[in-house]
Amino acid sequence: MARTHRCLGALVLLATACVLHAEAATVVLSCGSVGQELQICQGGAAAWRRETGHDVIVVASPGSATERLALYQQVLAAGSPDIDAYAIDVIWPGLLASHFIDLARRVDPAALEAHFPAIIAASTVRGRLVALPLYTDAALLFYRADLLDKYGLRPPATWDELAAQATQVLAAERATGNRDLQGFVWQGKAYEGLTVNALEWIASSGGGTIVEADGTITIDNPGAVQAVQRAAAWVGGISPTGVLNYAEEEARGVFQSGRAVFMRNWPYAWALAQGEGSPVRGKVGVVPLPTDGAANRPRAVLGGWQLAVSKYSRNQEAAIALVTFLTGAAEQKRHAVAYGYQPTIPALYRDPEVLRALPFQVEGVFDTAVARPSRATGALYNQASSQFFNAVHAVLEGHGSAQERLAALARQLERLSRGGRW
Repeated sequence: MARTHRCLGALVLLATACVLHAEAATVVLSCGSVGQELQICQGGAAAWRRETGHDVIVVASPGSATERLALYQQVLAAGSPDIDAYAIDVIWPGLLASHFIDLARRVDPAALEAHFPAIIAASTVRGRLVALPLYTDAALLFYRADLLDKYGLRPPATWDELAAQATQVLAAERATGNRDLQGFVWQGKAYEGLTVNALEWIASSGGGTIVEADGTITIDNPGAVQAVQRAAAWVGGISPTGVLNYAEEEARGVFQSGRAVFMRNWPYAWALAQGEGSPVRGKVGVVPLPTDGAANRPRAVLGGWQLAVSKYSRNQEAAIALVTFLTGAAEQKRHAVAYGYQPTIPALYRDPEVLRALPFQVEGVFDTAVARPSRATGALYNQASSQFFNAVHAVLEGHGSAQERLAALARQLERLSRGGRW
């Protein structure tokens, strides 16, 4: 974190110097650093610079969404003008809305209408459009197609099938000396990513969404208990104990190096796994996440990132122009073709180049995606999510049963929400 602050300070000083000594505006954009997020921002900034003559300084923020939110809250609470535009998680508009300008009247209505209406709605808080969509996400199950073919297996449709197949392949491969191979890697670190993973386990097992749309707390139920306890059994078995410290990039690193049979991750991992020099290039397949095998459907958590303009910015007009450019159809097509990121503009899913670049468009993934309960919990979402992922992490570490921890969590959430009133 200290290193991030030092880098941020140095870049901000550079940005200030540019503003003072040039007529063109210099916009400072804080962007993510997971996968190829930074390349998306840097490539778009370079294109906008060529087109407008304005400059952009792209600041890399922490890879962990939880750490990134904490940094943003610190900078914004200070009313700092140092950052003009921010890349924010799809669940953050309600938390950060008071710090961002309303884009509804500052952007061409046709540009807004081009995006999925539901994503524009998710970025609208009390009638104010506080961000524009950059890309959307719904997680997938990545698998080693070569290994499944080798042992005559089809991609798993249920969590139990995944565990059985991982166990079978591990036993056979380790008998041949492949001792480094793991069965299933995912995001088990105590952070927002674990909230996402655990919600997928629970929702696909009929256990609800932690807090329902009306604010009712439903996490203490048999489906949720079974789902979390099942995941705890993976740790030290088909999943390495180190998975409890994995975020997205740690899981991808293991899988892409050829050391895992299955991986849960966002679609961005596809382009990297298939890239030049990747040890698993041409050996990877993707399918929807598993379900519990009952009547429940696979449920990938809806992700994605937006771009917002700070109300403390001294370069608001230039920042709005940059954000509009980066979220437009041309840039979203570039993100999809070059990096495998999912557009938020429906028309792009009919573009032949986009369809060639995104062969993993699995039917129904977005139709069944589940939202985190950020709307129901409002400004308290971050606290609710922290309580949830810490409770789940404790179970995964073997500190108490899922039944005990989720019952205690329900009581914590009741107190936090004042009886579900949030």
